[in-house]
Amino acid sequence: MQRLAAAITARGAHAARTVVLLPYAQLMPVARQFWAALAPTGFAPRFETTMNWARQCAWEPGELDLSFEIGRDLLAARGWLEQGGLRAQADALAGLLVEAAWQAAEAARAVPPADRAAWAESLRPQLPQGMEAPALATEAAIARIAFEWAAASSYATDALLDGRLTREVDLLLVLQGFQAEPVPRALVEQLGERALAWPLPAPAPVGTIALHAAADATEEAERAAACVLQRLHSGEVPVALAATDRVLTRRIGALLFTRGVRVHDETGWKLSTTRASAHVMGALRACAWDATADAVLDWLKNVPALAGGTVQGVERRVRRTGQREWRMLREGDWGGSESALGAVQRVAGWRELLQSTRTLTQWLDATRALLQQTGQWDLLRADAAGLKIIEALRLEDGAATDWSGWSLAQRRLPLREFTAWVNEVLEGVSFVPPHAGDEQVVVLPLSQLLGHPFAALVLPGCDERTLPASPEPAAGWSQAQRRLLGLPLREDLEAVQRAAWQHALQAPSVDILWRASDDTGERTLASPLVQQLVVQGVGAPADDPRALREEQAVPVAPPMVQAAQLAPRQLSATSYEDLRRCPYRFFALRMLGLKEADEIEGEVDKRDFGTWLHGVLKSFHEELQQRGALGHEERAAMLDRHARAGIASQRLGEGEFLPFAAGWPAVREGYLAWLAQHEAAGAVFESAESEHKAQLGAVTLQGRIDRIDRTAGGGTLVMDYKTESLQATRDRMKTPLEDTQLAFYAALLPQADLQAAYLNISERGEVKAVPHEQLALGAHMLQEAITSELRRIDEGAPLPALGEGRVCDFCAARGLCRRDGWSE
Repeated sequence: MQRLAAAITARGAHAARTVVLLPYAQLMPVARQFWAALAPTGFAPRFETTMNWARQCAWEPGELDLSFEIGRDLLAARGWLEQGGLRAQADALAGLLVEAAWQAAEAARAVPPADRAAWAESLRPQLPQGMEAPALATEAAIARIAFEWAAASSYATDALLDGRLTREVDLLLVLQGFQAEPVPRALVEQLGERALAWPLPAPAPVGTIALHAAADATEEAERAAACVLQRLHSGEVPVALAATDRVLTRRIGALLFTRGVRVHDETGWKLSTTRASAHVMGALRACAWDATADAVLDWLKNVPALAGGTVQGVERRVRRTGQREWRMLREGDWGGSESALGAVQRVAGWRELLQSTRTLTQWLDATRALLQQTGQWDLLRADAAGLKIIEALRLEDGAATDWSGWSLAQRRLPLREFTAWVNEVLEGVSFVPPHAGDEQVVVLPLSQLLGHPFAALVLPGCDERTLPASPEPAAGWSQAQRRLLGLPLREDLEAVQRAAWQHALQAPSVDILWRASDDTGERTLASPLVQQLVVQGVGAPADDPRALREEQAVPVAPPMVQAAQLAPRQLSATSYEDLRRCPYRFFALRMLGLKEADEIEGEVDKRDFGTWLHGVLKSFHEELQQRGALGHEERAAMLDRHARAGIASQRLGEGEFLPFAAGWPAVREGYLAWLAQHEAAGAVFESAESEHKAQLGAVTLQGRIDRIDRTAGGGTLVMDYKTESLQATRDRMKTPLEDTQLAFYAALLPQADLQAAYLNISERGEVKAVPHEQLALGAHMLQEAITSELRRIDEGAPLPALGEGRVCDFCAARGLCRRDGWSE
């Protein structure tokens, strides 16, 4: 500041008419504090950034100008692409075009407005060189359009280069960062004797450097957090945490949060990653005409206008239907629940708000109305990130009125295109949380350490991938085009990286961390910048800063419970099978009644095929029973009709069911052939999917039997359909007395002449009955086992978790019994 005061005096400038251009807005309050300390009275120079200074002149972008507002520029990009003959690819290319145009604008806005047309004319013939190949046609078109857009645009900084804001300036002092910016450089050339350019980084000796080599990203995050805590404990406040790797920085931030450390993040993060963004995007995706049931349910869980219990009731019924798309749900799916039906009707009204095509401003009004009706608008307004979203999308009433006369905003969009536009806006805008003022740790990029007086620096992510010595230039322009436009080249970026690195090492205490392997286990090396330090002998390997603690190992034993008071009074074949396979599973699922949420299936699978086939055969045989004897062709036609009706009743998409529908003719012919032989032996269909109960002591046995036939001798034949492999069905009967299902059905039907079989129906058309050869003995032993085991439960016998067999791999109670944590 003393040097600045001397320069003002030497040039005969007035302090109030002196402007100091800083490289970063964060340095403005710091610079003002330093000047106030030097000269507490009198006039002070103006400390500005280029954009802050330019805003003193009102500027509104023209219809096709670059505004550097992502939402507006995405719309303008569509207009430029349509003019360039790329209308069909506009959705895919708009984001790429904006990115390329923003880069080109750095060069274009450094040219005075009066000279910009001549500048563009001189560069236009040279720009396509090297991109003549047909394979590069799209890239060449984007580059050409981006250049024309940048060249034709006006800029807020034009007020600086056309003299409107510099006319009354006595002295302009440009403090350069690690890289000279185009507009300040052009101002220095334009003002001549009235301007000075100083490099801001002042050479200084490096501080105390500690080197930490971590095994992986987890250890690196833990070590970095421990380094921060060490610095804070020793009174080195504030601590700078360099944001070289966003994922790693978030891990470190989470660890510091658990220790109560106050952190301010100056880098921010994309709006699309915030909870407020999830509210907005969830609502838009749920209102699509073909929205999945999962998407709608996810949205409703964040809607304050619906009670949580009501949403849970809706979700249970939706998952019970297994319908993937919300539009496939019917009134009968709500089970007569008035609360669920009322909620669904409200949801239908909300979704209807966003079903027609609209202009962009109409979409913004409709979105605001939707968020207000669902109660999500107040949530956005109560959240800092939500307010940023309202601003970025111009959702506030009247915020988009300046777009009402803009032709590009009048194109009618379907919801899909509007949702894509909103998503790109949220992806392109960063959110920086409010600054509380008492933070102990500040997170900021390596390049923005410039001018900040930090007591210590923790620099994680210093591996060869995250911190290369020579960063890759941004995509969109070739090396030759970058040189032509005056954009930074690889060697320029390398110089900037090395300068920022060297400046960072000047902090009093520096902890440098890197990992020896990435998340996939692949080995990584330290950054070349770190390796150079090691070769030079700068810094020393540091001890692990993490505090060690001793933990007493406590073996985890399989759980074992007693629950005599919960002993069941009703039992089905499936529940008894649970008891036999794992008593703890029986306790969790049957005695406690716990149940995992049904999956809303993404694809039709074999279970859907089995459910469909059960329904088809039931309705087929019930009609056949009424109509009497029919020929093969009539039976085949009837079976086909019931198959189509089954697909419709289960709301199975024809495309999704196609793999099973393709095999249906073989299944149909195989089944009819088996049925003809079965009936020739004297068997007659009696009932299908019938409910049965039987009393066994104090417990009631209950179950639904797939099919019951009468045999030629007047006996009863119980059959259970299986669509699994034939070998799997035969394996059930390898040890007949171990089978539960058919023996349980026999206990439900205590007839003297009773037979039972599994009827295996293969997708290839093979139909085979696999009979139970020891049914009477199996049913008797089953009844004795049920009586004995339930008596033991009543007496307080423990119900252990067995943790064995295939059933354990897919058990819904696996998380409850902590199977994966047992000490074995």
